[in-house]
Amino acid sequence: MSEPSWRKPTGIFGILAYIAIWAIVVASLSGTVGSWPILLQALFYLAAGIVWIAPLKPVLKWMETGRFTD
Repeated sequence: MSEPSWRKPTGIFGILAYIAIWAIVVASLSGTVGSWPILLQALFYLAAGIVWIAPLKPVLKWMETGRFTD
């Protein structure tokens, strides 16, 4: 059996910190976004709810392989 990798717990804590920071940033914009028309608000929150996922792919790859790229 191989020794457990430190990358997975480190990556998990990093991802959780990233999500918390992202949520704080988006929530801090609610005052400004709240004054927008409802359709723009919906588009903003839809985009904010999807865009945060993109930076996670390299982190997940690093957690598995130890490399950020192929």
